[in-house]
Amino acid sequence: MSKRTKNIKVGIAQAEPALFDLEAGLAKVASYTKEMAGKGASLALFPEAYLPGYPWGMGFGTVVGNRSPTGRDQWLLYWENAVELPGPAVDQLGTIARSNNVYLVIGVIEKDRMGGTLFCTILYFSPTGALIGKHRKIKPTAAERIIWGEGAGDDLTVYDLPIGRIGGLICWENYMPLARYALYEQGVQIYLAPTADQRPSWQATMKHIACEGRCFVIGCNQYVTKSMFPEAFRGELRLPNEVVCRGGSLVVSPLGNVVAGPLYDQAGVLIAELNLDEVAKGKMDFDVIGHYARPDIFQYNYKKYDGSGKE
Repeated sequence: MSKRTKNIKVGIAQAEPALFDLEAGLAKVASYTKEMAGKGASLALFPEAYLPGYPWGMGFGTVVGNRSPTGRDQWLLYWENAVELPGPAVDQLGTIARSNNVYLVIGVIEKDRMGGTLFCTILYFSPTGALIGKHRKIKPTAAERIIWGEGAGDDLTVYDLPIGRIGGLICWENYMPLARYALYEQGVQIYLAPTADQRPSWQATMKHIACEGRCFVIGCNQYVTKSMFPEAFRGELRLPNEVVCRGGSLVVSPLGNVVAGPLYDQAGVLIAELNLDEVAKGKMDFDVIGHYARPDIFQYNYKKYDGSGKE
């Protein structure tokens, strides 16, 4: 177990994206991370699919039974600006983490090196700049399945770090009870939830997870308008309003109390100080993997997939 710091500051970037432009997006990551580190943050969190952006309202020329050449061209631009592991963008993100002495956690669209598939992924960087882990979304939601593949589920990992045990799920993965339990079972203390969901029900979900897991929950969204999309795509967006995503980033305590945010209708950062003693105190009366569990009734045999194809 790592030597633990009880009081830490976390930073949440409710950042406007540079849609379909990886290099411009990396510049924004550098700027926001520097701002959060300057305010004392040891952990800097960015939203789901921040690089090269979450493609709200786009169909990529798809209907049931047909795809269009224009849609394939749009997807190609998305693919070309996705993040390859290893690759130059990963190196730049490591440099950003190291130069600001922070743990950097960011949602990216990951390009599979051996094929063409894209994955919605979280990357974890240490203050040394090392990539210490990643998690691929195990179930893309609705039309996301057209453009993203499914993760294998072998990376539902909580990292034991000096700032606490951190781990996360992406957007609607957080509605999957057994995926959450995989993190609870590993003793998650700081639960990260990068998302593209701006609805009031998401706020309720963040509070529920905090109470259920008796952990700090950090929800991170982004602020997006139609004008941020490439001009050639704007006429095709299936969206009723100029503001595409209002945000709603927040931090919730292990007892379900909001300690920072929610931030709406603007880009910006949230800074919150967390005392990890609150995690232990919350488990006095509820511990979902401990005294409030009933293993004699319920059995949960989560096994990490090793990629071999064998049981």
